[in-house]
Amino acid sequence: MTVGALPPAGPALSAAATSVLLSELLRRLALRSGLVDCPSMRKAHRRPTPYLGGVAIAVATLLPVFAPLRDPEPGLLVIAAAAVAVCVLGLADDVRPLSPLLRLAAEVGAASLVVSAGARLAFFGNAVDGVISVLFIVLLTNAFNLLDNMDGVAAAVGVGTSASLAAGAALAGRGDLAVLLSALSAGCAGFLFHNWTPARIFMGDAGSLFIGFVLATTTLAALRPCPPLAAGTAALLVAFVPMVDTAIVLVSRHRARRPLLKGGTDHLSHRLRLLGLSGPQIALVLFAVATSTSLTGVLVARRALPPWGLLPLGAASAIGLVLFVQRIPVYPQGCDQRPASTS
Repeated sequence: MTVGALPPAGPALSAAATSVLLSELLRRLALRSGLVDCPSMRKAHRRPTPYLGGVAIAVATLLPVFAPLRDPEPGLLVIAAAAVAVCVLGLADDVRPLSPLLRLAAEVGAASLVVSAGARLAFFGNAVDGVISVLFIVLLTNAFNLLDNMDGVAAAVGVGTSASLAAGAALAGRGDLAVLLSALSAGCAGFLFHNWTPARIFMGDAGSLFIGFVLATTTLAALRPCPPLAAGTAALLVAFVPMVDTAIVLVSRHRARRPLLKGGTDHLSHRLRLLGLSGPQIALVLFAVATSTSLTGVLVARRALPPWGLLPLGAASAIGLVLFVQRIPVYPQGCDQRPASTS
């Protein structure tokens, strides 16, 4: 693959067009097959909505990148193959919910494959780096899965984050990663044509796990040459929005004595809605924040900004945001939130 200063526009344009067209085709297929997400008390949407949008995003991302290539980078092939495996895992979970342990084991396996191929942080120069890298990939993958909780939010964050990383990869001379990330950004943008409020199709776990996995693995691949402090700071800034959202959910459910793994309308997006923002406004706000933090991470990786100042600032901002939004009530007052006893 030719490495240039900027990624070519061809794959991105193809990804956007493929995503728009394929999302509509798969939407109709999902409706005919009965593969829909039905409304419930723990979900924000009000009508049955088809899945399979994530398959459209994955195909739209990978097809324009790899179809024209005769000699793709081996590391890029490993990332793509593992991402497809994670997408299939998510699709299986969309069709019939899987055991959390089975999902976790499969995600750890996919992450380990990518880390063994070289997409890893280099903190200590030993096996601990591999463990930290696998943990980062699995955490960000699942955090992005949790972020998919309102029309347009996950796809919008995917657009901004992957576009920012694509620019950083291009500046670092990683044209292979830049092309993949620009195609992912365009694929998410094409999907938004159907997923913007009111959504006509959902990406499902197939899409959210795929996007999170690609973002996590390409982040590590791009950051490997960076000094440890800069790499760690940049990785956390890239993951800022989905990680903060996950922390908000875990803290609030622990405080309310609710099951940690049971879904609910207690995410950052739901709290922003309670503050008066509309669905489109929430998607745009989180897009802007994710783009800003990701671009800041890119600047840290490029040594244009000091990590020693941004690491504590980012950590303090994350902790402050998590604690602040706990003051926005999302659970019924006076109700016992503990699971009912089976005795």
